[in-house]
Order: sequence, then structure tokens, then C-alpha cells
Amino acid sequence: MELPEYNVDDVLKYIEEEDAKFIRLAFVDAFGIQKNISVMPGELKKAFEEGAPVNAREIAGFRRGQQGTLYLKPDPKTLSVLPWRPDSGKVLRMFCDLYTPAGLVSDTDTRHLLEKAVLEAENDGIRFRFGAESEFYLFKKNEDGLPTKEPYDEAGYMDIAPLDRCENVRREICLTIERMGLAPERSHHEQGPGQNEIDFHFAKPLKAADQMTTFKMVVHTIADKYGLIADFSPMPLSGKPGNGFHINIFAKDKDGQDMAESVAAGILEKIPEMTIFLNPTDNSYERFGINTAPDRINWSSDTGGNLIYLEKGRGLTRLELRSPDASGNPYLVYFLLIRAGLYGIKNRLLLSKEGESTDTLPASRKEAQALAGKSEFISSVLPQEIIDEYMGEL
Repeated sequence: MELPEYNVDDVLKYIEEEDAKFIRLAFVDAFGIQKNISVMPGELKKAFEEGAPVNAREIAGFRRGQQGTLYLKPDPKTLSVLPWRPDSGKVLRMFCDLYTPAGLVSDTDTRHLLEKAVLEAENDGIRFRFGAESEFYLFKKNEDGLPTKEPYDEAGYMDIAPLDRCENVRREICLTIERMGLAPERSHHEQGPGQNEIDFHFAKPLKAADQMTTFKMVVHTIADKYGLIADFSPMPLSGKPGNGFHINIFAKDKDGQDMAESVAAGILEKIPEMTIFLNPTDNSYERFGINTAPDRINWSSDTGGNLIYLEKGRGLTRLELRSPDASGNPYLVYFLLIRAGLYGIKNRLLLSKEGESTDTLPASRKEAQALAGKSEFISSVLPQEIIDEYMGEL
């Protein structure tokens, strides 16, 4: 159930008519970790007009900037109700852009970076659509309510109940995110014990990144309701399948011509320099080369363990990138994929022979940092403050 796109007047009217008592103004830091402040209904009009102040010195991606205070201005199109909160005195949530005291959008707001990249692509006649396939584990808590590494079940790939004990959790996650206006496509048990996957329909890049951010919040919330811990980390269990964040991309020009191969060629050329932003933790590099997680920079029309899978059909090619994991910031990840894709299109890059490359992804976070640190591509598209955050320790 896709929700309507509200404007400011719609939001203010909705709050009055639906007995909303708290509005969460949400945003993400440089690493995609969701943050928020809550305001009462009487403060929302001021937030729309002037912004709600936050202390930027405490937030990754903004703490090194010149502005100690930034202002959250909500995007009314992202209004949704938090379904797990009371119906009486509803709690709403909107994503925000961050503004400086001078009224300019912050250069290091990754949501805004993605908005700009989408606009520039559309001005060049290129339209992108993103879909996500995200994996996560469900672990039990101990008697003190603390997380363990004991999986919720011992089921395997696409098993069913009663072996699949995660079925009801996935069901409630899907129903919850649907009520929030997201579009889950399918869900199933994955290979690992207690491991799950939920996939999303294609959406415009900004909405797709908002979806991924909302999805992680919902998964953690519903897991906690069941007395469980959700874990999106790349390798939660040694010797077991890791968690991937597989990204599906459609790209076409203004005439409807398929641009996927040029986009894939651009991503393949720039992926070594981008990897630290797609895979930002030490744990990320333990996943590469395990099971079907890629470690080589190649492509194929067969799924397997290749970095990029290209599937042709119905006049368009689906590009699936299989290296990212969910520890990355989806706004930043999609931003870089658009930039690399546009690089491939503008330079008319061609794909190498299928499966031919023997080049490998960075083998460690330190190696990935070094490649990004000397990349002219990265320095030309990303603010230095964002780069500096990823060059340091998490």
C-alpha cells in the first residue's frame, strides 16, 4: 500500500485530524545510522519554515564542519505513522534535510548528496531505479535480555515452518513496512541458521534509500518485540554465510534506451575506489569470497559468486551488484553508484569479456581506505569531511 505524497499543508491537517502527538524528525549520519529528535505538533510549522536545531558537533559527517548547529527541515513526502506506537496519540516520522544557519543545505548531508546526483542524472536524460535484497540474522537474547550469538532456528535456504521459526517475524516485518508505505516484494529464510532475506520492488533512488533506512529500523523493532536481536553485520557467525545488501539497478536514457551495460562498466572500473563506502567495517572484508559473496571484479549473466550479475529481459537489463553490505549508508552507496554509472555512460565504457577479469576487491578495510584516499574520482564527488570520516576508525 503506497502512501500518498503529502505536502506541508497535508501534514499539518493530518496531524490535527488524526490525533498525532509526537513527530520524529529523522536523518542519518555519515555512516547511515539513523538519528532523530521528536517535536510536538505545535512546533512542526516552525520546523518546516526555519528548521529544528541539532548539535552537529556530536554527529559523524558534520562534527568537523564549521557549523556547530544545523537545522532539520522535514520532507513532507516522507510522512509515515510508526505502527507499533499507540493509535491514540500517534507517533509520526519524516526524513529531513540538514540546513546551515544561512539557510543552505549542508554539503555533507548524504541524503541531499543523493538528491543532487539524481537531479543531475535526470538533467542528462538518465533515470535510475534501485531495488534492495537485504539479509539479516535473528539471534536469541539471554535471560538478562542481552544479545547472544545463538540463532533463532537451525533452518536453511527457503525452508518452511516449523523448521523455519522466523516465518512469523518476517511476516510482521513485511506487514509493518507495508503499512508505512514501503513495497516489500518477497521474503524467505536464507542459508544460515536464523538468517532471513526481504527484498524490495524498484523505486526512485531517494525513496529506495529512505526505504532501506526505514526497513532496518522496523526489523530491529519487530525483532525486539519477539525477544530477539536482529543483526545486519556482514559476518555475524564465523564459518556461516554472511549478510549481503544486494543492489539491483535499472538505468535508461530519455529515449528509453537501456544503459545498464555502460553503468556496469563504470561501476566495475570505480569499485576498488568506492569499496570503503560500500563496505565500511573490518567485518565487511571477512565476507568477501565466502559462499556466494564476490571477491573478484567481474560480471556474468549467471548469478554465481560474480560481482555483477546482468539479467536481460523485457527490453531492459537488471544489474545486480553483490558486494555491498548493510553496514553502509544507503544514501551514500546509491550516490556513488549513480556517479560511477554516469561516468560509464559519459565515457561510453564497454564491458570486458564475461567473467574475464582476475582483479580482486580490496582484501581489507585498510587497503580499501588507501585506494579511496588516492582516488581522483572519490575526491571529485565527495566532500572531504565525508572522506575523512571513512579514513578514520569506526
